Amino acid sequence: MNGYGFAFAGATLTALPSGALHWSARGLLVVSDLHLGKSERMARRGGALLPPYETRATLARLEADLVATGARSVLCLGDSFDDAAACDGLDAEDCDRIRALVAGRGWLWIDGNHDEGIAARAHGLGGTHAAEVALDGIAFRHIATDAVPEVSGHWHPKAALAGRARPCFLIDARRIVLPAYGAYTGGLFAHDPALAGLMGPGAIAVLTGTKALPCPLGEVRVRGRG
Repeated sequence: MNGYGFAFAGATLTALPSGALHWSARGLLVVSDLHLGKSERMARRGGALLPPYETRATLARLEADLVATGARSVLCLGDSFDDAAACDGLDAEDCDRIRALVAGRGWLWIDGNHDEGIAARAHGLGGTHAAEVALDGIAFRHIATDAVPEVSGHWHPKAALAGRARPCFLIDARRIVLPAYGAYTGGLFAHDPALAGLMGPGAIAVLTGTKALPCPLGEVRVRGRG
């Protein structure tokens, strides 16, 4: 799967090239910031008109990761839907596809700032809901806090190497920040103070793409500028 394996808070995890995090021992796949329905929300608010395929592209990537990993459980770390109306506006085919992915798996929707309270009902899509969850002493939530060790999302981190920006994981001894998993999602460069201030000494960025590419965070902070 061309992933990057690493130890974190006693667990062995893999950052996948897609932007998902795999915890093999638990049969768990973790994704964040799917932003399903983003093209509909942007059109509704008078923004750029994007092809209305981002939901299907995101679900296809998720389906491929589930097949490749054989994950029995899924954690969606918030902002799974771009907003309430975007959730309401998912077409029947997309809803059926989500139900098929959820069926037979433990599936937990975590609240995000875009979809707080939406994932709780999830329009009959299945799964359960929580504000956050702890597994083997690791907290999983949408936005990073001081309560560590934790895995979070929200910031859509990205980094640039060789002139190309890619979504990335940020990883240190206490904290993992996942990239946005959804298609059409933007990002915040890893050297931005909001992100750089979260990460401790020895932090790395793991860039997504064809393979997961680890790089010292200090290196992408320099190369990502300009």
